[in-house]
Amino acid sequence: MVMNFVVNPGMFQDAFFGRDGSAPVPLMIRAEGIWMFDEHGKAYIDGSSGPIASNIGHANERVAHAMYRQAMTLDYAYPRVARHAGNAALTGRLCSLAGAPFERVGLASGGSEAMDLALKFLRQYAVAKGLSSKRILISNMPSYHGASIGTLAISGDESLEPFLSGFAVRGAKVPAPMTYRGDPDLSPEEIAERSVAALEYAIVNLGPENVLAYVVEPVGGVATGCLVPPSVYFRRIRELCDRYGVFLVFDEILCGAGRTGKFLAAHHLSGCIPDVIVVAKGIAAGYSPLGAVLLPAEPVDELAKLTGFNFSHTYSANPISCAAALAVLDEYEDRDLITNASQTGQHLGQTLRQLMNASPIVGDVRGIGLLYAVELVADKESKAQFPYDFNVTEVARTEALKQGLIIYSRRTSGGKYGDWFIVAPPLTVTPADCDQIGQRLELMLEGVRHAFQAAGGVAGPERWSA
Repeated sequence: MVMNFVVNPGMFQDAFFGRDGSAPVPLMIRAEGIWMFDEHGKAYIDGSSGPIASNIGHANERVAHAMYRQAMTLDYAYPRVARHAGNAALTGRLCSLAGAPFERVGLASGGSEAMDLALKFLRQYAVAKGLSSKRILISNMPSYHGASIGTLAISGDESLEPFLSGFAVRGAKVPAPMTYRGDPDLSPEEIAERSVAALEYAIVNLGPENVLAYVVEPVGGVATGCLVPPSVYFRRIRELCDRYGVFLVFDEILCGAGRTGKFLAAHHLSGCIPDVIVVAKGIAAGYSPLGAVLLPAEPVDELAKLTGFNFSHTYSANPISCAAALAVLDEYEDRDLITNASQTGQHLGQTLRQLMNASPIVGDVRGIGLLYAVELVADKESKAQFPYDFNVTEVARTEALKQGLIIYSRRTSGGKYGDWFIVAPPLTVTPADCDQIGQRLELMLEGVRHAFQAAGGVAGPERWSA
């Protein structure tokens, strides 16, 4: 069905977040399952679950009905003046899914806010324990931990420097173990050990008494292109954090909630249990804004006796959001979607690797479960990147839309660490759906090649000095 719309003076949200040179996004009218439909009736596969959030697909009746029932029963309750059953049910469920030692949950209205909440908690806990010098946060370069001022300040993106310099206190940065563009003479494990050594140097140089926490994604998102570091990396950073008294925070805002084939990406690891886990996106699957901070009982209960945690939020533990999340978790369980993420994710990975082998502009495919990145290169052998002025990830996004496919891309540090897009369909996806995604990606890649040839077709020089 074709529908005509008049745009009001407020404009669409992409006008507020507009970027020069970006093609307009389609006007979507409805969605169902893995599909979205625009004003002209064209169908698109949601190949990235939005920004890796719509984990159970669109228009889920169970979730919609749960939210409606909650809105008609108890639409709002502020945690400082009223309790509600959905809050306790959700936090108990999250603790059960996370497993020991996580027995306390703080709820927020999204990933950025949840990360802020986690860092505020750790800072207040340190001050209450007489460790007020612990204020420095360490994270990776590149990395992304949220869109608030605080979380942007700990994100690793050189292009943010002009914006944040003198405006926000930047955390310390250490190199992420970027294996594809790392030293070709080193194994992934050796590259990881270099990153670990850089972290130890930073902690010692800054003074362990001054370092509050190290924040890291166990599986990377858009900043690193779904980087999956070797397992030794996590065992070693856990050892360092224990040795120097630094909290280890796992950012699972994007990779948590079943996306990697286990409820938490941390569940893939042995010998590394973080002190704090932050989750969001997939726990309410885009139906309502929600984020969560998972902690052991000991620090939460101890801080309650010392000073209490002094920060709350209008929408903390919002009843409708809790109802949505509980229904989403029911869908995960009843439809065995996390197992599907693991099994169908293997098929998706195989499909993408076949594309890599066939396409001269795909340099690398990496990921786990239903979370994959495809890195684009102008020259496969040398790994040479496309010219900076040929924004290949934006071209890829636009070409994918032509083929009825939505992918997710974001250029971190102006593409210094590579150019990639993310393929992360809803966890309801089937192998046949993945084949369709592969077919549309094949056509998209041909479109990118043609666009590059039309623009001159010459690989760019190194964009950044080492």
